[in-house]
Amino acid sequence: MHTDLSLLNQAANEARGLAIDAIAKSKSGHLGLPLGSAEIGAMLYGIALNVIPQDPHWLNRDRFVLSAGHGSMFLYSWLNIAGYDLPIEQLKQFRQVGSKTPGHPEFGETVGVEATTGPLGQGIGNGVGMAIAAKMAAARFNSDQFAVFNHKVVVLCGDGCMQEGVASEASAFAGRFGLDNLILIYDSNDVTLDGPSKNTQGEDTAERYRSYGWTVQIVKEGNDIKALHHAYEKAHKTTDGRPQLIIAKTLIGKGIKEIEGTAKAHGEGGVKFAASARKDLGLPEELFYVSPAVRAYFAKHAEAKKAAYDQWQAGFAAWKAANPDKAALLEKGVKNEVPENLLESIPSFPVDTTIATRKAGSVVLQSVAEVCPLLISGSADLHGSTLNYIGDRDKKPDEFDIGNFGGRNIFFGIREHAMGSMLNGIGYYGIFKASGATFLVFADYMRPAIRVAALAKLPVFYILTHDSIGVGEDGPTHQPVETVSGLRVIPNLDVIRPADPEECAGAYAAAVERKDGPTALILSRQNLPNLNDILIETRRNGVLKGGYVALKETGDLKLIIIASGSEVQWAFAAAKAIGNGVRVVSMPCMERFDRMDAAYRESVLPAAVTQRLAVEAGVTGLWYKYVGLQGKVIGTDRFGESAPGDIVMKHFGLTAENVTNVAKSLL
Repeated sequence: MHTDLSLLNQAANEARGLAIDAIAKSKSGHLGLPLGSAEIGAMLYGIALNVIPQDPHWLNRDRFVLSAGHGSMFLYSWLNIAGYDLPIEQLKQFRQVGSKTPGHPEFGETVGVEATTGPLGQGIGNGVGMAIAAKMAAARFNSDQFAVFNHKVVVLCGDGCMQEGVASEASAFAGRFGLDNLILIYDSNDVTLDGPSKNTQGEDTAERYRSYGWTVQIVKEGNDIKALHHAYEKAHKTTDGRPQLIIAKTLIGKGIKEIEGTAKAHGEGGVKFAASARKDLGLPEELFYVSPAVRAYFAKHAEAKKAAYDQWQAGFAAWKAANPDKAALLEKGVKNEVPENLLESIPSFPVDTTIATRKAGSVVLQSVAEVCPLLISGSADLHGSTLNYIGDRDKKPDEFDIGNFGGRNIFFGIREHAMGSMLNGIGYYGIFKASGATFLVFADYMRPAIRVAALAKLPVFYILTHDSIGVGEDGPTHQPVETVSGLRVIPNLDVIRPADPEECAGAYAAAVERKDGPTALILSRQNLPNLNDILIETRRNGVLKGGYVALKETGDLKLIIIASGSEVQWAFAAAKAIGNGVRVVSMPCMERFDRMDAAYRESVLPAAVTQRLAVEAGVTGLWYKYVGLQGKVIGTDRFGESAPGDIVMKHFGLTAENVTNVAKSLL
């Protein structure tokens, strides 16, 4: 199709108009990027991206991520102009309750939005994760006769993204692992919210990225569609095994002469000049205007792209016929299907097992991975401690790397935040079940990505080991007394702290089976006994319910002891020492328990019984929702100590003897 640059420049100005009108109407938003990068949008959606608005979930589409999510009207404007099902009426409802145009793009809410973005820099990590997933998919499913996956991942970022550490972490990973299917476009306008970027940014970004292993191009005229497309085509065709960076020198707020090129252009400061700006841009008085000529161009462009799409579909049909097993596996990945009765595929542990739940988790993971071939595991340089390597690294290593993009184990390096954002990218991509591991205390490094995963309902999971003051000698810097509760307060995140190997099996099954959000598995460093007083099925299925009666009282119920993780054993010991009338409830996952119906919750924690004690080796606050004002909690609301783990536990009263004494005091 012939590219009409004059019409694309007109489209860029009309996209500017849509952004001005939406932000003016809502009296809120960010004008700088939508106006300054309008020509980038025209180049991407009007020429370069292989996307089909009529089939926004096409497997082999190019993925576009707006890392600088505050500039959301850039994305909404171009999705509308390109022909996606995002009508003008939705643009008119920008930033309003229930609209498809929220302040920052949200995955699953708006057609054409590939990632939830806004926290700066994470979109770059998401793009790297998508590029990982695309490489994995190509390695598993492409054949010599047909490439099911050969698309690009394109990310648009700004100065703020580049300054965030997560971008550096993810970019270093992308360079080391040769992700040449990734194109990063840097909207370099030399302005941040507080003023010129030179106030806070002095490095040579091009050289920094070259040192990471990227190929870099600089487009000095970043508002020139032809120059942008030339750089994009070069990046698209490059086969040097390197990710591609295009630095586009743009003019922030271009089109509103009173504020363009200044920090005032970043937000809605230019709205008061909207009328004159629209006139200067050649727009009519009609608001939210897109000309028939621009509509016609993009309709023809979509048709032109559809020819290649139809050719791909024909090849895909032939590939499915020739590769039925791979096709079936791919369909399961797309639908996020896991085997029915997953728990049954996990062998039970010997009754005399005494083992850390991190080690039990390693055993469980192998069984789960065998029946879930699209399960991916990774670690932030801690495989030897988190024990989540799939397979036997010594006998048959299977690692994602250049030359083996089909590997199931990812070595993320000491990059927890990037690991989280890359896991999200794999989650957005939608074929693989992604997991990543680190010490629990370092979950705070990846907390921003965990929060977005919960918001975006991504079915990823985290393996977080060394779960409490039981870590011992490493001391308070490595004893995560507050971290479990800190994770529990994130909406839509399931936090599971199993008490023994069989609960660990249930925890992994819960994490793998979950489809509507992430799960954090909280695993111990210290050995825990198998709780053989409880049936295996009760323990495993109890985890799926979040909490359950682990030891039923004999006689009239007088006291309930609730515990999680390694402290359940002390609750058992106390109940047995006291005798009749004491119930033990194992509560591995508050979130799952709270989602159970009222009748089940009442059967476990009957409201009439107010004498309650909770036990957990961490901060106490959240447990009061279960024990009430008349109950007590044994834990610690201060940081730990450096000493052997059992000594530290005793120091804080986390022993069978102290639990028994406190329980008796309630009677």
